[in-house]
Amino acid sequence: MMLPRNLLQRIPKSTSLHWQNAAANRMSSLIRHVPLTTRASQATHLYMCRRTLSTPAPMVNVSNLSIERYHALSDATMTTLLERLEDLLDTVGNDAYEVDYHSGVLTLNLGTHGTYVINKQPPNKQIWLSSPLSGPKRYDYVPESDDWRYARDGIGLGELLDGEITDMIHTKVSLHLEGVSAQIQE
Repeated sequence: MMLPRNLLQRIPKSTSLHWQNAAANRMSSLIRHVPLTTRASQATHLYMCRRTLSTPAPMVNVSNLSIERYHALSDATMTTLLERLEDLLDTVGNDAYEVDYHSGVLTLNLGTHGTYVINKQPPNKQIWLSSPLSGPKRYDYVPESDDWRYARDGIGLGELLDGEITDMIHTKVSLHLEGVSAQIQE
């Protein structure tokens, strides 16, 4: 049986890890049927398989905010978010929906739709979001737009929450989280 020497090298880099492993396993099973004298050179090609993860490495942003300014902005954002979500849930009137805020962690439970967790991350000067729809995201404060934005797609925290929650509860949501610095008493 003749095997192409670069079988695993032909796998595109964008191929998921699952399919790369499947190709490696297939190659391994094919090699078992090759006589021992020809196995060594072909077996070395198994280690040339490039594995890429489907999620890119996290982006590291260095914030110029002082820690005091970060806390003032993030506290104002979390307080505004809590108040507006409480008003929204009162308007919707579904007992399965609940919002809670303790120790810098806001939890929005939308019953069967899932749970959002939004929390402050002082070491990174970020606000982190875990969404049942879009997954985890890390938001940095952007002075130019005066709101919290995700560096990978440029979408603001309020924009994302408005869209996702509107789709879930079938009620137009507008949290207005931009302009956060105007809420800080200096």
